[in-house]
Amino acid sequence: MSSVLIAPFTEFSFMSRSLVGMLLLCLSTAPVGVFLMLRRLSLTGDAMSHAILPGAAIGFMFAGLSVTAMTIGGFIAGSLVVVLSGLTARQTDTGEDSSLAAFYLTSLAIGVMIISMSGSSVDLMNVLFGSALALDNAALILLYIICALTLITLTIIYRPLVLESVDPDFLKSISPMGSLAHYGFLILVVLNLVSGFHAMGTLMSVGLMILPSAIARFWVKSLEVMIVSAISIAFAACVSGLLLSFHFSVPTSPTIISVLGGSYFLSIFIGWRKGVLIKLIQRRQRHLTA
Repeated sequence: MSSVLIAPFTEFSFMSRSLVGMLLLCLSTAPVGVFLMLRRLSLTGDAMSHAILPGAAIGFMFAGLSVTAMTIGGFIAGSLVVVLSGLTARQTDTGEDSSLAAFYLTSLAIGVMIISMSGSSVDLMNVLFGSALALDNAALILLYIICALTLITLTIIYRPLVLESVDPDFLKSISPMGSLAHYGFLILVVLNLVSGFHAMGTLMSVGLMILPSAIARFWVKSLEVMIVSAISIAFAACVSGLLLSFHFSVPTSPTIISVLGGSYFLSIFIGWRKGVLIKLIQRRQRHLTA
């Protein structure tokens, strides 16, 4: 059993590096995903993950698969899409969801076109689906920095962010921290999507952010416990995905998201809090005692 579960991480440096990188990614993205879910912005996170593609593509066009260039380009592009969609929604009669959809779809198309024209199909696949098994020193340093920034920032804005997620109008009436928490959180979302992009790709990175929190909600109620559970679920899926990818030569990031997807569908039925089976059992018990 140890040769299957432990040996790949102890005998191969690329596997141990990937494990460290995915741990940093889970520590950073899972808490952000919990707040995205609480604020009902899960699909917004998905849109923002695609919006970083043209910036990363421009960075790729000028510097190749450079972590620094693609990170800066992706962050600028993601931030621009968020700002422009918000301004468009406020200056016109269109909703913010429709304007964001229009911007992110356009961004996705432009990004794919740039990479297709300046690189190969292999480069395009790396950008869209990541390269979790090929994280270098620069990528690990980036993941570490963004992880540290995320945890520190969440610690600072935790209380106003919780209040802003539950009742933003109340927070506005008692404190000016609402806007700081809101925009600070959006910056964290873009940063974590950029960091996830290097390991998981633009199409898969948001899955590691959203699915663990969605799974945890079926099992726990407390916010703090939900955050810890989401991190644990994300890391367990990453370890499983890395091992499956190593032993069966399957793509890493889609495998990780598939493991999370399977866990989500299982939680729908047997989750302690809102699972279908638990609800049926509780309904039957109420019927028998009535």
